[in-house]
Amino acid sequence: MPETTVSAASHSNNLLRPRQPGMHGKVTNIELFFDLVFVYAVTQLSHTLLGDLSVLGALHVLLLFLAVWWVWIFTGWITNWLDPDRFAVRLLVLALMFGGLLLSVALPEAFDGHALLFAVAYASMQVGRSLFMVWALRDSPPAARLNFYRITLWFAVAGVLWVVGGLATSEARLAWWALALGIEYLGPAAFFYVPGLGGSNTREWDVEGGHLAERCSLFVIIALGESVVVMGSTFAESARTADVWLAFVSAFIGCVAMWWIYFDIGVERGSRSIRESDDPGRTARLGYTYLHLLIVAGIVACAVGDELSLGHPHAIAETAQIAVLLGGPALYLLGNALFKQTVNHTNLPLSHLAGLGALVVLIWPALSISVATLTAVTTLILVVVAAWETVSLRKLRRELYSTADE
Repeated sequence: MPETTVSAASHSNNLLRPRQPGMHGKVTNIELFFDLVFVYAVTQLSHTLLGDLSVLGALHVLLLFLAVWWVWIFTGWITNWLDPDRFAVRLLVLALMFGGLLLSVALPEAFDGHALLFAVAYASMQVGRSLFMVWALRDSPPAARLNFYRITLWFAVAGVLWVVGGLATSEARLAWWALALGIEYLGPAAFFYVPGLGGSNTREWDVEGGHLAERCSLFVIIALGESVVVMGSTFAESARTADVWLAFVSAFIGCVAMWWIYFDIGVERGSRSIRESDDPGRTARLGYTYLHLLIVAGIVACAVGDELSLGHPHAIAETAQIAVLLGGPALYLLGNALFKQTVNHTNLPLSHLAGLGALVVLIWPALSISVATLTAVTTLILVVVAAWETVSLRKLRRELYSTADE
């Protein structure tokens, strides 16, 4: 994500969030309202993947997911800086919400009849938000404005490619959009370098770590909520056979285990780490901007796996189904492991590595067992990982929450 300088003098600009040392910037109601659009977007992505489990279908959904995450996380960074209680900022968030709704509507046919709608909605959100920041920082130091000049140029270049892809043939669209997305994802890593304007520095980013950590944890809740909706609605339409009950209970316990792995103490440790970091911009860029997309992608894939297991519990898992049923938990564990390593400055959690190893071992027998049984085994692996980490960090947990009570 972008980096820039916000000096104390720049806080005279009434569009900026008031910052008080030691205080956690609250997540406002309008930010939560904005997130409702992305509940719909996550649902659209999971249903689109379920409808086409081919390699090409998976690539399409992967690209669309990366775009959805990128537009959400950049908005999260902007509202970390701007004060969403200000009228102009509220109008921006609502305009972005409308753009996000159009984007979400277009997702199932983004590579078909709604390609241009998706491309224009996405590019407008990215470029428009950055232009708003240029205006909002008009009274700020030059370094702040300069940073968003760079960001706007990066998004404008990518935006042209998004629109070209929307107008291109379906065969060429994936290439154009992959190039556009590659440019956008390279931006923060390249410090948004522009010839003649230079690049940014992570230490210059005035990020409120507690707010950003809470925003990302809320998106994880959104994705987990999609899993709950899928398992509930699919179970309601299914016959109450033993296999369906097994799949339903396994899906629920697996969702609980995923919640536990991330929220037990991982969120609190991550929030404290970024708040106390000497370079919060760098921690936020890697831990929250990049690594959280693995966590959310894993949850989306698990939601698809839940629907598969509830819809076809008796079936012997095929290759595409195995990829979803094992890949979802694997992405989730990998994302959590890397995130915890980054924010806690520790080794990769042994419990998560063991879980990943168990999922790899499960690939071979997965070819000969039912979808419901495979779901139950992956759930067991997630439960073991959650229990292992809970027991191994029990002393740290007591210290964390005793400090919080003080």
